[in-house]
Amino acid sequence: MSVVKHIGILAAGWLLSVSAFGQPEEAPGPNAHDIVRDASEQVMQVVEAAHDYVDDDPQRYYDAVHEVLDPVIDFRGFARSVMGPYASREYYQSLDEAGRVELRAQLERFTSVMRVGLVRTYGKGLLAFSGSRIEVGGPTAEEAAMSRVAVRQLIYSDEVQPYVLTYQMGKNKAGEWKLRNVIIETVNLGEIYRNQFQAAAREHDGDLNAVIDSWSSVEIES
Repeated sequence: MSVVKHIGILAAGWLLSVSAFGQPEEAPGPNAHDIVRDASEQVMQVVEAAHDYVDDDPQRYYDAVHEVLDPVIDFRGFARSVMGPYASREYYQSLDEAGRVELRAQLERFTSVMRVGLVRTYGKGLLAFSGSRIEVGGPTAEEAAMSRVAVRQLIYSDEVQPYVLTYQMGKNKAGEWKLRNVIIETVNLGEIYRNQFQAAAREHDGDLNAVIDSWSSVEIES
């Protein structure tokens, strides 16, 4: 199964889930499952409205999807994870000040590339996905005290067995749940992208600017 198809399945699961979840009484804010539910409901409203204009104005659709997902997905954390050792604390500390400034700029640029590419792929996958039945497990009592949670989801389509998605959610410094990574069946999207990034870095002799330029053309324009 291709990366694009994997992300199409991800889009269907993440954005079509409309199950209701309970919230632990002691939780100070939305739990990870609440985040999935709320984002799904909002984006489905965007998708339903988009059928009237998306062919003539696709950017309007992508902008609307961004408006919903930007507060939900930790794009910077995802991008940093994809860059792997090239954005590690150890590598950053090994650089001089000029190198650190450049690396910070590269991380910000790559975050923008990932943000645009992922949401466009999500949007395309969602528009092409026919109706499916979604099931998501509820939160555990221990979730409120945890900083990382895996939200398991089943997507029933025409296949005999449902697709199994695992959303890896993590709390940021403000205590808000953010999407950090997704595993579709046994395929870890973060690992796929990280391997692609490292392969590109070897191809370009460690020139991260060249890697980001090539990634942009592949991920956004494809």
